[in-house]
Amino acid sequence: MRLTKFGHSCVRVEHDGAVLVIDPGAFSEPAALDGVDAVLVTHEHFDHLDVGQLTDALARRPSVTIHTHPSVVSKLDGLGEVATAVESGERFEAAGIPVRAYGGWHAEIHPDLPRVPNLGFLIADSVYHPGDSFDVPTDAEVDTLFVPVSAPWLKLSEAVEFVRAVAPRRALALHDGLLNDAGHKVTDGNMTKLAGCDYARLPAGTSVR
Repeated sequence: MRLTKFGHSCVRVEHDGAVLVIDPGAFSEPAALDGVDAVLVTHEHFDHLDVGQLTDALARRPSVTIHTHPSVVSKLDGLGEVATAVESGERFEAAGIPVRAYGGWHAEIHPDLPRVPNLGFLIADSVYHPGDSFDVPTDAEVDTLFVPVSAPWLKLSEAVEFVRAVAPRRALALHDGLLNDAGHKVTDGNMTKLAGCDYARLPAGTSVR
């Protein structure tokens, strides 16, 4: 399985010739969707869902399917007919790859702001993308965890405790598009020291296996 980190929270998964893309948002590169077979969307926020990018991708590949929470389907404009609604706890396949959904709600930004539904996705029983949450897949052994490291709704200690709770073999930075170089240096240094597993931040377009 080949994992490519694109801007902010977008991850591309390539496995057995299939391409699965998670959270292609406004801060990610359109190239993430090249040759895509299926898309997972964790929640409705613009940095995770760019309907324009998806529309362009489907114009090139009309067989693409989208899997997301029921609340997001209605926000896909003309793409709703290719979208499948997914609930927390559900197992399904996307691009022929087994996926399981976890969680249910976006982390709280502020009590005065309404929370939106959010799903974390476990890919092939090994790679976990939590969207904007710290929901732990307690019944799974995660090999690779994508951990949010910067957002209006988190502080670094929460990211550290999330990694420790999941206990993956390695953690890769997610939701990192809001940081400048100084912020990356501080965050990466602390996560490396405290995460309790191998930690790395992949520049956009970088792949690992």
